[in-house]
Amino acid sequence: MDETYARTYPPAPWHLRGTMYAALWRLPGRLLPGHWELPEPARPLLVGRHALVVTAWVDYRPGGTLAYRELLVALAVRERWRVAACAVEAWVDDERSLAGGRALWGVPKRPGSFAFAAPSPRGTVRTGLFPDGRAATGDAGAPVTAWHQDLLRLPGPLPARGRLLQPAPGPPGGRRTLRVPLRLTGRVRLGRARLAARPGGPLAFLAGRTPLLALSVRDFRFTVGRAGS
Repeated sequence: MDETYARTYPPAPWHLRGTMYAALWRLPGRLLPGHWELPEPARPLLVGRHALVVTAWVDYRPGGTLAYRELLVALAVRERWRVAACAVEAWVDDERSLAGGRALWGVPKRPGSFAFAAPSPRGTVRTGLFPDGRAATGDAGAPVTAWHQDLLRLPGPLPARGRLLQPAPGPPGGRRTLRVPLRLTGRVRLGRARLAARPGGPLAFLAGRTPLLALSVRDFRFTVGRAGS
């Protein structure tokens, strides 16, 4: 990454717009990847012995702070009695988003390239991730591929609020916790989704599983962070 270019990332907050395909997965706690770093004092939110994981394929469009594509993986966590999310993995195809996400909010973004296919006649959208960042001319051979189909449009637009808890460097040799507010509004459609991933690669722990919930958010407005964060 060109360091001079990376330093030009926009200040917080970011006001983003576009389309999102999200899914909620239930995963046995013993299968959570060991390299996921959580901030103190957050712990995975367990329902029985299962954790809750969210995947979001996002196409951020022109008209917002930045335009890029992203696959974000978030883990539901609890901070004492409050529920939040921790972004544990993310891939983006824009250097400013990568640098800004890491510097401003501690989101562990990495470079990737994406294939977002046009909807099929049945309305199914197919997406693919190439985590090595090479140019994608289609989703054939993508290490991670997902499919989403809309089924039911909800009245809206619907607003939502949340927050990320992210680990970040602190005092020399220490760590600190960043609390990042999120505000989202858009037209929501419930749907169904499935995911395929190569063994040993990104998101392999979700391959073959059926999400608890799948939805798309169209024409969203998404605000990340606050001024000065």
